[in-house]
Amino acid sequence: MKIKQFFHRSLAVVLSTALSFGLASQVQAKADSLRIGYQKNGPLLLLKNSGDLDKRLAQQGVEVKWTEFTAGPPLLEALNVESIDFGTTGGTPPIFAQAAKTDLVYVAYDLPAPSSEAIIVPKDSPARTVADLKGKKVAFNKGSSAHYLVIKSLEEAGLKYDDIEPVFLSPSDARAAFERGSIDAWAIWDPFFAVAEEQLQPRILRNGVDQYSFYLSSRNYVTENPDIIEIVIDELNKVGKWIEANPEQASKEFNKFLGLSYEISHKTVTRRNYGTQFLTDEIVATQQKIADVFTDLELIPVKVNIKDVVWTPAK
Repeated sequence: MKIKQFFHRSLAVVLSTALSFGLASQVQAKADSLRIGYQKNGPLLLLKNSGDLDKRLAQQGVEVKWTEFTAGPPLLEALNVESIDFGTTGGTPPIFAQAAKTDLVYVAYDLPAPSSEAIIVPKDSPARTVADLKGKKVAFNKGSSAHYLVIKSLEEAGLKYDDIEPVFLSPSDARAAFERGSIDAWAIWDPFFAVAEEQLQPRILRNGVDQYSFYLSSRNYVTENPDIIEIVIDELNKVGKWIEANPEQASKEFNKFLGLSYEISHKTVTRRNYGTQFLTDEIVATQQKIADVFTDLELIPVKVNIKDVVWTPAK
């Protein structure tokens, strides 16, 4: 009898310990930090500057860490190697990242802002239309929203992608090449576009095309921390509404980070559209059409299915 009682007590201790460990593991599974990748544009930048998200998440014991990126592709590479948990890019980078097997998920989107990017040429360039770029060197960041802008613009001008010489350059390298005259045209987005407009007075051949901007996370992070992601989207939506209601003040806040002229900041702020929302079937279908363009041109190695990597919050 004593042996049986000892066995039962021991088993109870083991089960209690295991249960406690399991509960502790579940608690530990919730992140104590959120590492955000951002660029020098959009509501995420102003959210960083305001500190509102940091304060709100700090109440839940979550520390926000911010890392700046110059473009979407390197930001998503950081997401792939688990250096960040959340970030924002244009519509094209996540397509390339998904094709490269990055374990990302689309979390939310912002409305297109076609006037915030363009294909530009030097002011003394003989090129007057996109059709004049046949046989010319056109610079853009590979896998960026500018990449799709070039493809779509060529199609509308009756040209093929092979009709130009693509030059894959980061924004800073493309700016230098543009000033040297070693490229004929440059596809670029704000704030780099706004800076070039003010400082270089280029000619605009074509403004942007409708592409949504997206907020993305790693599948593991959003699965384990959906409440944190929902808070981020809520704060982004608040910031977007504030920007729309206060464009002048938003431009001043934006300029605190950029350190450029008020005119550049004002352009960057006012030619975007705001209102961060979770994805709908219509948005997914639109993004799928863009992905299929890259597949058809064999610019990505596999066909991707956008709806496979879309996260939506629980109802």
